Amino acid sequence: MRRKQNFQWDKMTMGTCYYPEHWDKDLWRGDLQRMKAAGISTVRVAEFAWSKVEREEGFFDYTFFDEFLDLCQEEKMNVIFGTPTATPPAWLTEKYPEVLNGREDGVLYRHGARRHYNYNSGKYQELSARIVEKIASHYAKHPAIIGWQIDNELNCETSEFYSEADSLAFRKFLKEKYHTLDALNEAWGTVFWNQTYTAWEQIFVPRPLLNEGYNPHMHLDYFRFISESTIRFCRMQADIIRKYKKETDFITTNGIFWNLDNHRMMDECLDVYTYDSYPSFAFGLGCDPQNSKDLNDRHWSKKLTETRSVCPHFGIMEQQSGANGWTTRMEGPAPRPGQLTLWAMQSVAHGADYISFFRWRTCTVGTEIYWHGILDYDNRDNRKLAEVKDFYKKLETLDEVCGAEYTAAFGVLNDYDNCWDTNVDVWHKRVQQASEEEIFAASQIYHTPYNVIYLQEDIALEDLAKYPLLIYPHPVIITEKRAALLREYTEQGGTLIIGCRSGYKQENGKCVMLPQPGLLQELTGSDVTDFTFASPAEPPVCAMWDDGRTMDMPVFHDIMRPLKGARVLASYTDSYYKGAAALIEKKNGKGKALHFGSTFSRTNMEMLLDYAGVLRPFADLLEVPKEVEIVQRTKNGSRYLFVLNYMQTAQKINLKEEMLLLYDGTRHKGEVTLQPFETAVYKVL
Repeated sequence: MRRKQNFQWDKMTMGTCYYPEHWDKDLWRGDLQRMKAAGISTVRVAEFAWSKVEREEGFFDYTFFDEFLDLCQEEKMNVIFGTPTATPPAWLTEKYPEVLNGREDGVLYRHGARRHYNYNSGKYQELSARIVEKIASHYAKHPAIIGWQIDNELNCETSEFYSEADSLAFRKFLKEKYHTLDALNEAWGTVFWNQTYTAWEQIFVPRPLLNEGYNPHMHLDYFRFISESTIRFCRMQADIIRKYKKETDFITTNGIFWNLDNHRMMDECLDVYTYDSYPSFAFGLGCDPQNSKDLNDRHWSKKLTETRSVCPHFGIMEQQSGANGWTTRMEGPAPRPGQLTLWAMQSVAHGADYISFFRWRTCTVGTEIYWHGILDYDNRDNRKLAEVKDFYKKLETLDEVCGAEYTAAFGVLNDYDNCWDTNVDVWHKRVQQASEEEIFAASQIYHTPYNVIYLQEDIALEDLAKYPLLIYPHPVIITEKRAALLREYTEQGGTLIIGCRSGYKQENGKCVMLPQPGLLQELTGSDVTDFTFASPAEPPVCAMWDDGRTMDMPVFHDIMRPLKGARVLASYTDSYYKGAAALIEKKNGKGKALHFGSTFSRTNMEMLLDYAGVLRPFADLLEVPKEVEIVQRTKNGSRYLFVLNYMQTAQKINLKEEMLLLYDGTRHKGEVTLQPFETAVYKVL
């Protein structure tokens, strides 16, 4: 069973990101006092400030942050201190260019932006370890510090690495995994296109290839290698900090990014995870929010669900407070009045007990002058500050919700082998992305919340058994261990649904010479005799249930027949496979497994959730329109309902039982109107 996180907040807490190095010291005290007046009790600092401690190589000066931390202590402001390794100083990158990451064609990224280093440079590991050691040994015992952030947004900006050091480290990674070139050649199928390697020095990280025709098995191992490199870099810093930090202080990092086993990094390196939430990206000037299918800013609930899978009780290190934008990209509008509160409460609903707004004041210099904070350049009180104050008044009323569990009606299974396979296989990516988006949309509009569960090495039956329904959308790669666990899950009473394109690859990405769905066939009782993408030359294909209901079958079709002990629930109504099985069910012990021969959509998901008996679990408590999100958190037998209106128009909801509005302590039952972007948190009485 997956271990519990090491740290949780004991009350709802609000913070902000602050950069004392950006401002005249005469502003510091006034800023901290204004923060406190708004309800802010914590600041994150220093994650880009390497030169404030080591301006020249080997010369360390701690006075800048000594002064700031002492002021924080005077003002009773807590501090999360960041390690500054996301932006190495100019002296470092000029003297040691081998620390730089590069493009796939070998051209190095130069100094001036951020995250331009590579994890595998021995020199960068050495100098990063030294600055972390110096910072932690000097500052860790300071009473103002309550936590540590490692680096900043690991694998953001880029999650691919092409330096010479990466090729050297990749060879080492492969030697440890395969031991011999013969084993590597077999795993990678290098006989194809005459790729056979006869010396380790012939192997590199991906390089420019005609038509980007990468060996998919090599490419899959490359993404595993990136994850391993990132985790090692994070662990190195965490191990240093743990030598010096106060016992009660936590270690975290921020954001969830790509080509990275975030769950393993959490378990091996961190005490708690924090996420950076920017729902306004849905309204960027390059978007079409009036015609989108992904629910716009509500789509951030999907990202928060992913965060919750890593760390059930997480924090938000950067919660949007103003418009996004660099001088080079990402133009977008400011949050409308009410949206700052809506988006922050969206985070709280999904499990965040700490909300830190980015940033206190918009920077007046640099690339991010349009990444707006609570205050604008003029430093005057404004509507955003007023809304932060109002949000804090609401947040204070939710202390009893702190640490409460998120209620999920079903679970969606995932694993990193299949995540990374979508990076190398466009067929897999097309079906997986379609289903992930539509499962989320269905969950939202039918008010049937879910959790994401990653099948890590330490996953156990008890982690799965709490969910009456599990959906494993498209497990292209399946292992004996995972197949056995899913069999146990159904035998003890659970319902499993798999989608098309399941079970036809090994862990190395090679296809297996087995009837699909491969190792899952005995469980599902289904035999895929043919398969095809839905053809754009034909009308949309549907399937009909045995009771006459019709459901859509988008993107891809497994054409199936039932095996012994299984039964057909729905058959195709169109194309050359008309009449073939489209949905098959097989009972296993107390439970059952279903093989759905297509990708999931919001309409077929409604039918499947209804069939599984989990649809609309809160229908006995309240009725809300599709435009409103419902989230339930529970604690000590109490139920708390978050109701969030994402629309620019008022929405009516109906409370079927008397409930306590925590914001003001009033009782409500019957029809209630939520104003545009308004939120409510009710305690069920």
